[in-house]
Amino acid sequence: MEERTGKFAGNDPFQIARDWLAEAEKSEPNDPNAIALSTVDGQGLPNVRMVLLKDIEADAFVFYTNYESAKAGELESAGKAAFVMHWKSLRRQIRVRGLVSREDGPPADAYYASRSLKSRLGAWASRQSRPLSSRAALLAEVAKVTAKHGPNPKRPPFWGGFRLQPVEIEFWADGEFRLHDRFRWQRAGLQDDWSISRLNP
Repeated sequence: MEERTGKFAGNDPFQIARDWLAEAEKSEPNDPNAIALSTVDGQGLPNVRMVLLKDIEADAFVFYTNYESAKAGELESAGKAAFVMHWKSLRRQIRVRGLVSREDGPPADAYYASRSLKSRLGAWASRQSRPLSSRAALLAEVAKVTAKHGPNPKRPPFWGGFRLQPVEIEFWADGEFRLHDRFRWQRAGLQDDWSISRLNP
């Protein structure tokens, strides 16, 4: 296969992803770390929603949510997920598919502690994905948990992270006349080496 150069160069797909995200942070007006996360329910019907990617580790992508939410239930039931990051300003995207596990330890505690106080209290107050009678009811719950947990709430036991370890990553960049550049990294298992192939647009 031809040598990968420029924005596609490198032997570590996670470093390429970090580099692309760093570029996007300079040009995207809002949430350059937003991903469209796809899961499936018990009937195999897909669900997709935007969440914020919070870390690209040496071998995984990490995001956080309420463990009692619909997305968390689907993630834990299937053990698999996919997402896409798309940056209009760069005309690039990254597609990822892989296996999912919880991040429920010190990194989750540290990230929760780094959030604003209102966001931390909101995590306690929201029964994510479940019916809500009114916004006033939600604000009343926020007031209740504020009184109970004070100015330094601990991470709720029902809130934490998920780590997606990919078996496939595709880097896509816009090309003239819709002749886009696409490189797919694949591995059979998490301990296997990556194979890289260029794809037709």
